[in-house]
Amino acid sequence: MNIPSSQAALSPRAVFFDVDDTLYDHLIPFRQALQNVLHTNDQFPYAAAYHRMRYYSDYLSAQAGGTPTHGNVLLEMRRNRFKFSLEEFGLHLTDSQADMVQEEYLQHQFTIQLFDGAKELIEQLKDRDVTVGLITNGPPQHQMQKITALGIRDMIPADLIFISGAVGITKPDRGLFDHVAGKLGLPTDACCYIGDSWRNDVIGALNGGWNVIWFNHRGVNPESEHRPHYEAASYDELAALLL
Repeated sequence: MNIPSSQAALSPRAVFFDVDDTLYDHLIPFRQALQNVLHTNDQFPYAAAYHRMRYYSDYLSAQAGGTPTHGNVLLEMRRNRFKFSLEEFGLHLTDSQADMVQEEYLQHQFTIQLFDGAKELIEQLKDRDVTVGLITNGPPQHQMQKITALGIRDMIPADLIFISGAVGITKPDRGLFDHVAGKLGLPTDACCYIGDSWRNDVIGALNGGWNVIWFNHRGVNPESEHRPHYEAASYDELAALLL
């Protein structure tokens, strides 16, 4: 955990979380999809392949002008992120195979569970009168299905859930963070964002003037010279920063 010596904890008025691989382990449905469709074994480097899939997901979304929400652009992005990433690990997928992996991957995203400590942290922040919400990329219906599966819709009201496909602005565009701060009526330096993606979460929120905690629970390296305010690898470490 990275805590500057001048400040042991944050005191934000609003804390917003990313969803995928921040509230739950996104690697689990990825692993299940590969095992069920491609019959990969336990020795396959799932974490490394997942990291590359997320890279291509972000890259292809940026090439499309933002995370696509429907139609052929969405289909091609989802197909190609698997084809391109798994190619690097010796798996040469046809379009049909990539589509099957994608479909299996989606199905397993609706049987997900919160990381240990996530629910407790959200509840404790709310008990301290901190506004808690979500900022996530993706199609609105799909992301809401995941939020429902995580069992937190009764904890976070709908007006504090900002999904790129509904707002019309996609991370890392700082406009999404400006939009949320404006809706809250708060200065950006009173807001904190927690996310795992360097490109979407760290860079996007920093450019928006938010306090940023990089949830680097996979121990990956930074992808640029940007500097998040804090770094945490678990919800215990997040709680130590925020409570």
